[in-house]
Amino acid sequence: MKKKPLILVTNDDGISAPGIRALIAVMSEIGDVVVVAPDKPQSAMGHAITINSTLYLNKVSAENAAVLEYNCSGTPVDCVKLAVNEILKQKPDLCVSGVNHGSNSSINVIYSGTMSAAVEAGIEGIPAIGFSLLDYDWNADFEPVKSFIKKIALQTLENGLPAGTILNVNFPKLAEKDIQGIRICRQAKAYWAEKFDKRKTPYGKDYYWLTGEFVNLSPYGKDYYWLTGEFVNQDLGEDTDEWALEKGYVSVVPVQFDMTAHHAIQQLNGWNLNKK
Repeated sequence: MKKKPLILVTNDDGISAPGIRALIAVMSEIGDVVVVAPDKPQSAMGHAITINSTLYLNKVSAENAAVLEYNCSGTPVDCVKLAVNEILKQKPDLCVSGVNHGSNSSINVIYSGTMSAAVEAGIEGIPAIGFSLLDYDWNADFEPVKSFIKKIALQTLENGLPAGTILNVNFPKLAEKDIQGIRICRQAKAYWAEKFDKRKTPYGKDYYWLTGEFVNLSPYGKDYYWLTGEFVNQDLGEDTDEWALEKGYVSVVPVQFDMTAHHAIQQLNGWNLNKK
């Protein structure tokens, strides 16, 4: 009998988020699943790690549960580090992060806690995928994307990934029958044009709020805020993730953690840096 793959599941929206519950359900059809996820939302944490405070792990699954689950007081990257070094004591066959409530396409990949968890797994030599749905609603419907998640995960397990490569997968908010297919893409060139609200304290000192749109995403009715701005897509290419998502495709972007700008090395070598 073929041994089931060991799959680590994490996210940045917190262990109770519907997105990770959907991901756990799909991964449980494929292999043996261990979940280590933040005990609270950790969106837009990037690749942050906890160094100035203690970290806590709490087992939250029942004693004989089919899926072993832990919540962690730290960031998504902390979750991966602790999972590999303290819980699994080995490298899993696959790490999946998500499903994020909201887009991580284009430049969002830089800020994403979801993708940073996947990148951390990639750094440790683990095949990894970050999944995101273009729906910020806490009660987003993940059913339409489950078959695509399963297909991409199985293909990754079967074929492996090139060294130093992680997959950034984004799903359009569509019914399953309306999703056009899966496209391998490049990251669109885009950025967020934020707006700041400048104010003064009673003592006359300037301070700033990054302005945002009020969104109630909490299942418990507690209000909190989602930072927004104008998303500026400067890329008109038809091979980008933004184009694919707009046309109803699932976008798959291979990303890397080697941030060397290789194309710039030759030019910089022409500078007179060592001339006295």
